[in-house]
Amino acid sequence: MIKNPFSLEGKTILVVGGSRGIGRATAIQCSIMGGTVVNLARTPQTLHSSIEEMEGGGHCFISVDITDVEKVKAILPEIPMADGVVLCAGIGVMKPFLFCTRTDYDRVFNLNFFATIEFLRLLVKKKKLNKGASVVFVSSIGGVYNFSAGNSIYGASKAALNSTMKFCAIEFASKKIRVNSVNPGMIKTEFNNPNIITEEQLNSDIENYPLKRFGEPDDVANAIIYLLSDASSWVTGTSIVVDGGLTAR
Repeated sequence: MIKNPFSLEGKTILVVGGSRGIGRATAIQCSIMGGTVVNLARTPQTLHSSIEEMEGGGHCFISVDITDVEKVKAILPEIPMADGVVLCAGIGVMKPFLFCTRTDYDRVFNLNFFATIEFLRLLVKKKKLNKGASVVFVSSIGGVYNFSAGNSIYGASKAALNSTMKFCAIEFASKKIRVNSVNPGMIKTEFNNPNIITEEQLNSDIENYPLKRFGEPDDVANAIIYLLSDASSWVTGTSIVVDGGLTAR
């Protein structure tokens, strides 16, 4: 029997921010590939509904706000040993740089960067990751490969994630833990709403993509599956771009 290198059978995958968008799609796809999913986010209702969409059994969810360090420490004993971690929690803001305040930066960086890396630090420090585990940061082409007006706060937070990813890849290699990131272009999620970007801006932006469409959450989830699986066992410290060819221009 030929083994499927992309299979997640026998692996426990922790998805942080797995109740919506890319995180939700990733959690569901992990279950389809045979993984046992621990889905973690703030809202119990959306977490519960994501569990209902998963295949197989043994999945569970944990409701916690990862920006609250004390609550994170309190739930750590509930988290089983993991073979993969997907760090997907994040928020966005669109503002011209001259209108960006320290409060704006703090709000976005607190979740997108500080809470995310602290969560990973605690997982590794408390030895919650099995040997051979894979960590995947969900970053962005924004602020890393692509720079657009009004996106400086979000882009800076994602650039910080990508930089930290490389340092972690080097430092965790001795523990046989791999660390990589995926960098999506525009994905059809709740981020694409009038409070962040207008319909006119979306219609104009789609013309910049060689494939003439925005990405679906599953497009990113499939790249994450690769990084979680044994198919990428010799890949660490790498950023995978999933952007429909935008940055190839």
